[in-house]
Amino acid sequence: MSSDQATPDFSIKPTLTGERVILRPFVDDDLDTFRAAVADPEVARLTGSPADDAPDEERMRSWYGSRNAQTDRLDLAVVDRATGACVGEVVLNDCDPVNRNCNFRTLLISAGRDRGLGTEAVRLVVGHGFERLGLHRISLEVFAFNPRARRVYEKAGFVAEGVLRQVLRHGDDWVDTTVMSILAPEWAEHRGHPERLKS
Repeated sequence: MSSDQATPDFSIKPTLTGERVILRPFVDDDLDTFRAAVADPEVARLTGSPADDAPDEERMRSWYGSRNAQTDRLDLAVVDRATGACVGEVVLNDCDPVNRNCNFRTLLISAGRDRGLGTEAVRLVVGHGFERLGLHRISLEVFAFNPRARRVYEKAGFVAEGVLRQVLRHGDDWVDTTVMSILAPEWAEHRGHPERLKS
């Protein structure tokens, strides 16, 4: 995508294949994964979702059933190549087409954690965002009590920009969130492997 094109095309839902994961459009069978996610207190905690705000079956089916038709965002299922099972999702949303900025978020259930699947999924979708959609900046927020996710983002090249103080009430505590981003020139330099620049 040339630099004078201002509107990323989210209407095409690609299949992106890595060594450990495949990112692909959603299918009906993926709903089991997200039923498990909304029932998992750890997922609710790490995403800052109220425990009593889980969507009902009809709302969840409607939401995931409509993701492939969205033209202003990209939602893809994360599939573990070793098992063929859907273990989560990656999302590029809240796009500012004029400035080619986009938000990123991801969710993995327990079956998809601690094996490098998340890191590869982040690299695949971020690479697609820069190399195919022509984005200039991809940003995210990560809560202070989720250092595992922050490490994944750092491995893929996201850089901390600053802290939003006490944005989430968690029981009797207030939790900060860190704003992180990665820019197209940074991606072009390390392709999601910033550690290579240090060697």
